[in-house]
Amino acid sequence: MNSLPDWKLPPGTSRGVMAYVGNAGLAKTYDRRLAGTPLLQYDLRFAERILSPPGRLLDLGCGTGRLLVRLAQLGHSAVGVDLSAEMLKVAGDKLRSSGLTASLIRANLVELDCLREGVFDHAACLFSTLGMIVGNDNRRQMLAHVLRVLKPGGRFVLHVHNRGFHVWTRTGRQWSVRDWWKRQCGEPDAGDFEMPPHEGIAGLSLHHFTRGEIVRELTQVGFRVVCVEPVSTRADCRLSAAWWAGRWRAYGYLIAAEKVRAKVVA
Repeated sequence: MNSLPDWKLPPGTSRGVMAYVGNAGLAKTYDRRLAGTPLLQYDLRFAERILSPPGRLLDLGCGTGRLLVRLAQLGHSAVGVDLSAEMLKVAGDKLRSSGLTASLIRANLVELDCLREGVFDHAACLFSTLGMIVGNDNRRQMLAHVLRVLKPGGRFVLHVHNRGFHVWTRTGRQWSVRDWWKRQCGEPDAGDFEMPPHEGIAGLSLHHFTRGEIVRELTQVGFRVVCVEPVSTRADCRLSAAWWAGRWRAYGYLIAAEKVRAKVVA
C-alpha cells in the first residue's frame, strides 16, 4: 500500500489507516493495551440495553471481537466486519475459545454492497470507528449502508469523539482555532484530528464530531435518533450535570438510532 498513490487507496482510508489495519503486532496486543479503559465496558452495557431482544447483529469495525463475543453470549446471531485481517484472526480465535460462532467478513465499511438489504435487527459501530473513515461523503455512505441493511425498526448504536473536548489542552485549543478556520473556509478535512504516532504508525487521523453534526448526519440518511448519551473520562464514564457546558465537557457520545418503519397506508 505504501507504493500506491493516494487516489488508489480504498475509499475512506488513509495511509495511516492502512498501516494500522495491517499491523499484526498491534492486533495481538490490542486487548491487553486497552485493558482497564472504562469506555470499553460502558459502551458494551449501552449496546446490551439498546440492542434488545437478541436478533441478527452487524458489528461494523468489530476489531478483536469484544462486542461480538459479549452479544453472541446473550443469544445474538452476529456478523463482524473489519478491514483488518489481523484483527479478524484474533476475533476468530476468541470466538472459538469461547465456544461461540459468528460470521467474520473482511471488508471496507464504505463498501458494504456484499450485505443484503433489510436483513439485520441490530447494528453497532463502537469506539470511534466511524471517525477513522476519511471524508464526509465516505462517512455518510457508510451510514447509508447501515440504514439499508437494517430491517424497519432496527436499532443502531454508535460512538464518536467530541470535537469540543479539545478546549481543555493547549494543543487542543490551537487545533480548535485552526479547525474553526477550516470550517469557515469549507475545507473537507475540518474536524479531522491527527493522532500522535502510535506503535510506529503516523498519519492516522480521527474525525471528531459535534453533537449536532452526528445527529444531523444520521437524520439526513434516514435514521431517527433515539438518544444521545454524553460520556466522560471518569471511571464510570458518567458526565455529571451534563446540562452544564456539556458541549465542551463531554469526551464523546454514545448514540442510539433506529430505522424508521414505513407508514401503513389504509
